[in-house]
Amino acid sequence: MQDDIFIRLKNGEIVLPDDSQIHLLREKSYQTRELLLQLNQSKNVEEIQNYLNQITGEENNSVAIFTPIYINYGKNLKIGKNVFINFDCTFLDLGGITIEDDVFIGPKVSLVTENHPLNPEHRKGLICEPILIKRNAWIGANATILAGVTIGKNAVVAAGAVVSKDVPDNAVVGGVPAKIIKTIK
Repeated sequence: MQDDIFIRLKNGEIVLPDDSQIHLLREKSYQTRELLLQLNQSKNVEEIQNYLNQITGEENNSVAIFTPIYINYGKNLKIGKNVFINFDCTFLDLGGITIEDDVFIGPKVSLVTENHPLNPEHRKGLICEPILIKRNAWIGANATILAGVTIGKNAVVAAGAVVSKDVPDNAVVGGVPAKIIKTIK
């Protein structure tokens, strides 16, 4: 028997469109969307945290979110304590997203763990790699963090940056593709 599609994706396997479990991706996404609709319409902090906990399957009441937020799955999204997520962020977490404690995420940030293979024969497939954002990092407005990237402790990603490679601890990166601008002392 084949492993669960979500486990295979989190393990970095290519999943092709003719996979017998491909329908589960859409079904789970729609279930998450139902909770997101309620989360994004709520004006109550406790309700927002409750919906986020249902989406992620974890108990965390110290996350501050300015809605709306967009998440396609949620069960592979791990958020630490005292994290701030600003308006209009998108988290595609099939590959796994870990956000450690005390992270700031600016508005319109995209964390994208999902990609398509370069090989034209498999291009319609899906392949994932995790994203890790370490403690006390700051992701600026409209930045995009791509699959497989680690953002180091205390690092800063400038607004509008596209990060395709790991960022060391205490580094400031910016640009497309993001490059080190300076080091925080």
